[in-house]
Amino acid sequence: MAFQILLNFFIAVVWMFLSSSMTVTTFVIGYIIGLILLIMMRRFFTESLYFEWLWAAFKLTLLFIRELTLSNIDVLRVVLRPKLNIQPRIFALPTELKRDWEITLLSSLITLTPGTVVVHVSDDQKTLYVHAIDADDVQDAIDSIKNTFEKAIKEVSRP
Repeated sequence: MAFQILLNFFIAVVWMFLSSSMTVTTFVIGYIIGLILLIMMRRFFTESLYFEWLWAAFKLTLLFIRELTLSNIDVLRVVLRPKLNIQPRIFALPTELKRDWEITLLSSLITLTPGTVVVHVSDDQKTLYVHAIDADDVQDAIDSIKNTFEKAIKEVSRP
């Protein structure tokens, strides 16, 4: 992936020199030409193209912003209710993520989302223990995390 980014940048710089114009517009045109060349030569690369990874990372960022907003609203509802009717729970979240950075990212995204916090990661790194401020159904909470954050992290790490 890093090779593809450098190759695309190199093509853009070469385009600037061939055009005898050192402007941002010429660089952008060269960068687009480089993207087109990379798409045409994608069968020569062993991994997928880097902009697929960038798109997956962008989708993960948008997903986090959406979940952050929704959970802020949920926590605000809990706080503003006159009668405290919550069911706090600690539950085990099995994960299919393998790499340390994937598990760290999942733990961080869960902890940064209001109303949930990762309190422990098992020694084999296959289970996260999560505290939720209000979890009626544990299986729904597990499915929600697995279908949002874990799925998006898999797309970023293995496009």
